[in-house]
Amino acid sequence: PELYAIFQGEVATVTEYGAFIKIPGCRKQGLVHKTHMSSCRVDKPSEIVDVGDKVWVKLIGKEMKDDKLKLSLSMKVVNQGTGKDLDPNNVSLDQDERKKRTFRDYTSQKITLEAVLNTVCKKCGCKGHFAKECFVQPGGTKYSLIPEEDEEDVAAAGYERDKKTSLADDSSKKRKK
Repeated sequence: PELYAIFQGEVATVTEYGAFIKIPGCRKQGLVHKTHMSSCRVDKPSEIVDVGDKVWVKLIGKEMKDDKLKLSLSMKVVNQGTGKDLDPNNVSLDQDERKKRTFRDYTSQKITLEAVLNTVCKKCGCKGHFAKECFVQPGGTKYSLIPEEDEEDVAAAGYERDKKTSLADDSSKKRKK
């Protein structure tokens, strides 16, 4: 059979990983893997098909392995009632193939984020940003990054100041009554 051809076949055997389908007009059988049986997750192929069932399938792959032709079939891209192709341009098959591929970084190099922090702006001369991100006007105030230790001290001082003002507000409210 031709690649991406649709035909109705008979289920020959059902395994835990899929079902083998007899292809009409030849002695070959093709495998419908359980991932290609339905658009939903299939745990047990025996819940979907039984031996002797007639199913519509699409030939999605041919592979020569050990001088044997292995055929891959799909039921989920064919309407099981009419035999109509639900994926005429094979878009969902391509998407399934892309999902299987994983990105692997073979360089084994760690990414460091210090590159931006250690840069010096050419516009204002401050550290921590690029000239295109600089918001300083010529002759204006210059800004630079504050070290992290100082931020904790400033935050603690701000908290103490807020505490004092809230106590003062409470005492002035009491006097007004």
